[in-house]
Amino acid sequence: MHAKIPLAARKPQTPKWTEHAIWWHVYPLGFCGAPIRDADMTRAHRLPRLTNWLDDVVNLGASGLLLGPIFASQSHGYDSLDQFRIDPRLGDDADFDAFVSACKERGLHILLDGVFSHVGAQHPDVLRALAEGPNGPKAGLFDIDWNAPGGAAPRVFEGHTSLVRLNHASDQAVEYTIRVMNHWLARDIDGWRLDAAYSVSTGFWAHVISEVRRQHPHAWFLGEMIHGDYSRFVAESGVDSVTQYELWKAIWSSLNDKNLFELDWTLTRHNDFLASFTPNTFIGNHDVTRIASTLGPDGAVTALAILLTLGGIPSIYYGDERGLIGIKEQRLGGDDAVRPEFPETPGELPVQAQNIYRAHQDLIGLRRRNSWLTTATTTKLQLENRRYRYRSAAADASAYLDVDIDLTAAPSATITDASGQIAWKQRKL
Repeated sequence: MHAKIPLAARKPQTPKWTEHAIWWHVYPLGFCGAPIRDADMTRAHRLPRLTNWLDDVVNLGASGLLLGPIFASQSHGYDSLDQFRIDPRLGDDADFDAFVSACKERGLHILLDGVFSHVGAQHPDVLRALAEGPNGPKAGLFDIDWNAPGGAAPRVFEGHTSLVRLNHASDQAVEYTIRVMNHWLARDIDGWRLDAAYSVSTGFWAHVISEVRRQHPHAWFLGEMIHGDYSRFVAESGVDSVTQYELWKAIWSSLNDKNLFELDWTLTRHNDFLASFTPNTFIGNHDVTRIASTLGPDGAVTALAILLTLGGIPSIYYGDERGLIGIKEQRLGGDDAVRPEFPETPGELPVQAQNIYRAHQDLIGLRRRNSWLTTATTTKLQLENRRYRYRSAAADASAYLDVDIDLTAAPSATITDASGQIAWKQRKL
């Protein structure tokens, strides 16, 4: 059993470079056109396709890439087979090293997706543990019911029989996770997104992260949280940030329902979170319906204006900057529409896509010029169902922006600076 970490040791030590971070979130297997189901695991050097887009990421204004799974897996990446090896559908170590080098040349940070809640059911160590029994050398790594009717049965993640849980109460699981994290941090990545962090005890994360920080004090840790007590999770686990799903929901739901009271209520909670940590904010990711499918292109830009004038470390999901559509469905293959393949290079864009891309550039540029927005809190100035004016102010009260959201006709946003000048105004697409 791993040792208990004192609460004081769990406090995150957020690295300074994250104060200006804006992530471009991409699902590499989909982006690079890798086969997902009935996957051909013949090695194919697809990762360079993502390298081809790095200049476009810089032009967008992002400062880093938040990558989905890139390690050897059974299918979609979250069912890992070997987290020390690049997925052969993406390439090999040389492809990864070239990608990292290309990112660093452009000043782009890299966040990898660490799946330490579970592994694939066909993971070699799972098969070995089941074959060798409860006294075998790998038995303690996984959560296995050795006395299950009909024989030993691994406990699975959220009902998915293809996903076997690690035994997070064991030293083996702690040591395994530390080794994986340190291996890739030594290869010059900058941190980890912790998949399904909510499903693992904060004590486990506290132990792992405190040990990893000894070797890599500038690493950043982002925990996936959907529901729950965000602030407590951060304090007890030692992560730097968590995914702000409450804000994601409030932004699209308020605009969709023309009920901006919901957004105002959520921003009150968001202010509370900012008092103790800086959340990862977003309006799209690999698990949800595209914002342009929910709100249309104009509504998607309004949502972006809200996102980029609030405190937090924002991420832009690949393709949202081009107004891509895609609906998440609860079925086999239901993620495919929101995890699409991209072409080899950016190429020519349709006029509407260019306009949406320009809106992203302008709003990201506004945020970069006002870097205090990362820790800004909001104050309500005016609130109706279809009109909302709020002020985003610096933590030291040295600056502010006023944001006017108007849903009376087509969704629109206007941002005014402290001198009363319009800093950005939405144009109808």
